[in-house]
This record gives sequence, structure tokens and C-alpha cells, in this order.
Amino acid sequence: MYAIVRAGGRQEKVSVGDLISVDRVNAKPGETLTLKTLLVVDGDKITSDAKALEGVTVTAEVVEHNRGKKIEILRYKNKTGYRRRQGHRADLTDLKVLSIGAPKKAAAKKEEA
Repeated sequence: MYAIVRAGGRQEKVSVGDLISVDRVNAKPGETLTLKTLLVVDGDKITSDAKALEGVTVTAEVVEHNRGKKIEILRYKNKTGYRRRQGHRADLTDLKVLSIGAPKKAAAKKEEA
């Protein structure tokens, strides 16, 4: 079972136990977050309907805050002597996925059968 979630401005494919790095989240290490679910794949069953995904929760725990690799930016124009050098390191948060909750409607259908 895995899910596609929106985290840190990007979409990430996650399953239980995965560690992902996302843009900095305003939470302390050890706190839990709920991520917005866009798609859930459980074996052969794929759920992408917005109404069905309302009941799905993906819970993640904040492991630590860190910074990404340095990106070096160089702007250059030949024959003019124009050079600008800049560096950037993104602020990141490492998350560990704790659980992916099943859709409530799917769980209700399993109980009926």
C-alpha cells in the first residue's frame, strides 16, 4: 500500500516507514503531522476520487530539521566582464510516515461483505 501526498509544495510517493525530505515545516521534532492525500493504491485498488480521499489520513512524524546541499548559481555574460556568483541551501524537514489510513467508505464496504 502506498499513497501520493502533497508535502512541501511537491507531490511525494510514500508508504509506511518511509523517510522523506520536504520544505521546512513549522513543527518540532517528535510532533506528528497529517499530509494531504491525492491518491491511494492498495494492491489492485486505486482511489483518486476527492470525496473518497476525505477519509484517508497519512500521518507523519517530524524527525529533524536540516539544510539541503548547496546550489551554486553563476550568471555570466561573455565579453562584458559581467559575473555574479550566488549560493543557496534549502531549509528542509525530514518526515517519517507512520500510517496510511484506509478510506472510510472502503472500510464500510468490507464490513458489509
